[in-house]
Amino acid sequence: MLTERTRAAASHKTLVLRLLREHGPLTRGQLGTLCGLSRTVLHDAVGALMDDGTVLASVPEAARRKRGRPAEVLTLNPGTGLLLGIEFARRAVRVATMNASHEIVGAVREAHGPDTPWQARLDIAWRLADTLTSGALRSGAPNGIGVGVFGPVGPPELGPMRASRHNTVSELVRERFGARVLVDNNTRLAALAETIWGAATGERDVLYLRLSHGVGGGLVVAGALHRGADGRSGEFGHIAVEPDGAPCECGGTGCLETVASIGAVLDAYRAAGGTAADMPELVAAVRSGDRKAHAVLERAGAYVGRILEAVSHAVGPAVIVVGGELVDAGPALLRPIERALNTRVARGAYGRPIVRPAGLGDSAAALGAIARMAPGPRTVR
Repeated sequence: MLTERTRAAASHKTLVLRLLREHGPLTRGQLGTLCGLSRTVLHDAVGALMDDGTVLASVPEAARRKRGRPAEVLTLNPGTGLLLGIEFARRAVRVATMNASHEIVGAVREAHGPDTPWQARLDIAWRLADTLTSGALRSGAPNGIGVGVFGPVGPPELGPMRASRHNTVSELVRERFGARVLVDNNTRLAALAETIWGAATGERDVLYLRLSHGVGGGLVVAGALHRGADGRSGEFGHIAVEPDGAPCECGGTGCLETVASIGAVLDAYRAAGGTAADMPELVAAVRSGDRKAHAVLERAGAYVGRILEAVSHAVGPAVIVVGGELVDAGPALLRPIERALNTRVARGAYGRPIVRPAGLGDSAAALGAIARMAPGPRTVR
């Protein structure tokens, strides 16, 4: 249990780190003027940060040539305390970073083809991380890396999903970055991020569904990420909605992914006579009032609502967060989902689950990967 003294010491260190990050290298005198702490308190905070290597002290060459005792300049150690979150999605790499103060300092992405080799994906991740950290990775390895991948990921003790016949994702990332690695399913990680920083902040029972090139999700139950016995929790995209429907890549038929993924929705729109080549064009058609586009999304939303209804009866979420590029269609998709839930889900003492669009965009999984590595207080700059 943290004492008031421990909390105060942690707060003082956080203040020192923030000032060094915002102002760059500072002498102790400059830092004291900016922070307003007493000399003793500041001395203790800086000493603790220097002891664990988070802050470095040096004397500039110009100061050495002057008379008297030269003033030390304090700087942040670029590598210490750094955490990375990386999502290897089907068509993109996304990277987010967290500093020693548990603040998210940035997130970036780069698209690639679906058949891009793993080594090339790792190169993209390194380049993005190097940019976000202003080259800090070249000075030392990060404290840890959380990684999100598509597809089932078993318990850590059984090893993560294999990236190739010989090497796992974690092995490849560990070799490239030189840091400890934790791998989990990307949509499950996005669910965690949405409960910490996104549309379900502060909620303890959350169902997350992502409608993208694939369909998946995650559950946060009693404030904790639910993984399932074999790591398959959240595979909502492979629940059948049309027993005699289209074949799914999982080997089944009529799965939710065959009617509510980006590819399935675009195919249905084209079959109805539409001409959208991608999601932005479909969204434009929806906003222009295209009835075919609205009808296709109405159908997809109804199927999604049916699945969310069934899962809601099983797990009882307070909030349902719907993410992925398909949500860009807005009410045309979300209204039929809400309609299905309002019609079919039993009302509890506190009402039915609330449906919200995701709040973190396509950075959610990378942020969730960081959250898995850094339990405890977290903020976003």
